[in-house]
Amino acid sequence: MRLSELDYALPEAQIAQAPLADRSGARLLVVGHAQPHAKIVDLPSLLPEGALLVVNDTRVIPARLLGTKESGGKAEIFLLERLGPDASTWKAMGRASKGLRPGMKVRVGALVFTIQELLGGGLFITHAEVTNGGDVAAEIEKSGRVPLPPYIRREDDAEDRHRYQTIFAKHDGAVAAPTAGLHLTPELLAAMSARGITTATVTLHVGLGTFQAVTVEDLDEHPMHSERFSVPVETAKKIAHARAEKRVIACVGTTSVRALESAADPERRGHVRATSSAETRLLIQPGYDFRVTDMLLTNFHLPKSTLLALVSAFGGTREVLSAYAVAVREGYRFFSYGDAMLLSRRSA
Repeated sequence: MRLSELDYALPEAQIAQAPLADRSGARLLVVGHAQPHAKIVDLPSLLPEGALLVVNDTRVIPARLLGTKESGGKAEIFLLERLGPDASTWKAMGRASKGLRPGMKVRVGALVFTIQELLGGGLFITHAEVTNGGDVAAEIEKSGRVPLPPYIRREDDAEDRHRYQTIFAKHDGAVAAPTAGLHLTPELLAAMSARGITTATVTLHVGLGTFQAVTVEDLDEHPMHSERFSVPVETAKKIAHARAEKRVIACVGTTSVRALESAADPERRGHVRATSSAETRLLIQPGYDFRVTDMLLTNFHLPKSTLLALVSAFGGTREVLSAYAVAVREGYRFFSYGDAMLLSRRSA
């Protein structure tokens, strides 16, 4: 896949800067449908009866920590991945007026972060402790800021604390939200349940690499970022049961797709193997053979991104970019807090 084939023009005014007042109030572009312009509230009637809806239950951590060095200068720590069983040691990145180096301490409220080791590429390992004897995880939750993506050009506020989090959020670890899931509400799930639509969960901790720019023209040469994921035994059983009854597997978001496709059973097409805390570097681009996912609910993605490559592989590059052109022309809102699209697997 050539990177130049995944480009499109987007007016900056269509990049959503805040969530809608109603979580389920977004527009929904239904690709290939006779009446393509719908709303998220129409989703229960647009999914096949009896479909299995797979959602990502990762929880976004307040990963941005703004503090000061011992010298008094400003510094920022951005937590990326917890290392070890507690919340004391992290892989992180950050910035300060004169750079961060081993031994340097950064204070954020009652937290003190000590830079332990530089890893290269702006990454380092840091150890956190609480000066008042409190719990590190609780202090990070208290002092951390919501890690809004860079295209949202404002500081986070109190509303982001719950709106940049899905209703399924359970397992701490993501530094970006699985945004398609932001649209779903208990009322929508109840309406789906009335049509026999059930849910299953996977966990994929969205990393900062999801915003990593692709700098090569040939996607095969892109060093895909790593993300940790789990597929519970119960989810594997639900997928097997749905397959036996020839029911549709519908993923909410590209993260759910990556988790399922990474756990695909090589011996039984359409099935997955349960896995706990595995790691995936799966790069899905046009030409990929989807083994598990039948339908996809997803937000609109950045031009020239691996996420747009995944959606193009799923729905067909020409069809997806044509749909994006329609969305731009019709004034849809883009990216994390924006509108969504629903599409079926091209080969289906």
